[in-house]
Amino acid sequence: MASVTGCHRDMRDQPRFKSYAATDFFGDRRAMRPPVEGTVARGQLKSDTLLYTGKVGKEFATEYPFEITRAVLERGRDRYGIYCTPCHDRTGGGNGMIVQRGMKVPPSYHIERLRNSPPGYFFDVMTNGFGVMYDYSAQLRPEDRWAIAAWIKVLQFSQSASVNDVPAEARPFLDHPELQRPHGAGAGHEGAAGPGGAADHGGTGGGH
Repeated sequence: MASVTGCHRDMRDQPRFKSYAATDFFGDRRAMRPPVEGTVARGQLKSDTLLYTGKVGKEFATEYPFEITRAVLERGRDRYGIYCTPCHDRTGGGNGMIVQRGMKVPPSYHIERLRNSPPGYFFDVMTNGFGVMYDYSAQLRPEDRWAIAAWIKVLQFSQSASVNDVPAEARPFLDHPELQRPHGAGAGHEGAAGPGGAADHGGTGGGH
């Protein structure tokens, strides 16, 4: 009984180099090749300077590169909870868990200097770091850094708001939080960060 074997070559079995392997094919003996000088990878042109730098010209942006909706704020709250609360705590007061364990105390978001800082400033700090804070550009894509900046503005507004900023239909729940809060009460219109809407506080309106 004879057996017949065949030869084949497909994508699972093809000539290739392993990462960091050496090769005699190129003069520098590196199998991994650097990008061709002057080229830009697809999707990495970064032509929107506001989105990627947080600045308009040389100034920190007071506007956002996209509309701040409720979904954006929810995303910002989620990312803030993961990456920012260890130092800044959930209210932005600067008493996060690692601070309680002896790390350097960051400034509160509620001091006058930071209350008056535009969203582009917070984006820039997340992008490039500041003081002992290292940058989060590797962990957070630009859209998420903007969402966190918007959420910081929400926290700042929440700490300086008065009862007059709460919609009339939601005020009874301030004294009786055990009552069922009606859906949307106190949430304002779509894209609002709080009473009056995000666009009225800290420049969280839509950008281009």
